[in-house]
Amino acid sequence: MTRVAAVDCGTNSIRLLVADVDPATGTLTDLDRRMTIVRLGQGVDRTGRLAPEALERTFAACREYAAVIKEHGAEKVRFVATSASRDAENRDEFVRGVLDILGVEPEVVTGDQEAEFSFRGATAELAGRPDLERPFLVVDIGGGSTEFVVGDDRVRAARSVDIGCVRMTERHLVRDGAVTDPPTGEQVAAMRADIEAALDLAAEAVPLGQARTLVGLAGSVTTVSAIAQDLPEYDSAVIHHSRVSRDRVREITDRLLRSTHAERAAIPAMHPGRVDVIGAGALVLLAIMERTGAAEVVVSEHDILDGIAFTAAEEIEAGTGG
Repeated sequence: MTRVAAVDCGTNSIRLLVADVDPATGTLTDLDRRMTIVRLGQGVDRTGRLAPEALERTFAACREYAAVIKEHGAEKVRFVATSASRDAENRDEFVRGVLDILGVEPEVVTGDQEAEFSFRGATAELAGRPDLERPFLVVDIGGGSTEFVVGDDRVRAARSVDIGCVRMTERHLVRDGAVTDPPTGEQVAAMRADIEAALDLAAEAVPLGQARTLVGLAGSVTTVSAIAQDLPEYDSAVIHHSRVSRDRVREITDRLLRSTHAERAAIPAMHPGRVDVIGAGALVLLAIMERTGAAEVVVSEHDILDGIAFTAAEEIEAGTGG
């Protein structure tokens, strides 16, 4: 087993996984897994730049993660940054800050690379499941973008499109600097049209209709699962590999888009950092299920973070990293 640390820095959250990994068997044992909402992508869709306060929130989380990595003695740290830092004019400032704190340079990956990591992390445990038909369609609904990957033992096709929960919220549900609570019918219709146009783009590269099992990743999907199960608190063990029907997703999405901030915040399993963006994230999931005809979504807590950890361990074993 090889001990590695993986960091996934997205538009809405930054996450850390320290794990013992055996790439040969596909075994990954968590030592520490945590998430911090930093909203790095705050305003990026509008300004094209990372806001100073968003950078400081992210750097504060990095300092916390550096202490955890040191405590566990990881042999290698791999830091992957996704949508927000791809889009920002001042991403060099972000790169320098991470390098100073963690001693590694963040890899600002392409959407296709992000999709590869997500597919590897999500399907490593599903490969031997006889109850799940292949090929898989893995969808990773992030803050700034959503990745679509079709594959079985390997990736057949992938595409990243800009319909993350933060981006959709900021683009369609914010008026006069505040999120509309609840959003108007016109706002929801405009957001849905934007999502459908992005699905058209995804379908140009990814054969969405060929997939037999839909696997959903990231906080919007896992939160919908927690709501579907009426969990008294967020429980990743119960959420992992749960299944949620399309009808249930539609019911939850309608509820979230009709609710106020206070009503969403009162949902027991809701993370405070997702209260304003969960409606948009749920709508993205629902649109995907309706477009593909998927009767249910298999929810995975293992995603891009696990894929990053696997590749970090493989690099050590191959002698290309340390």
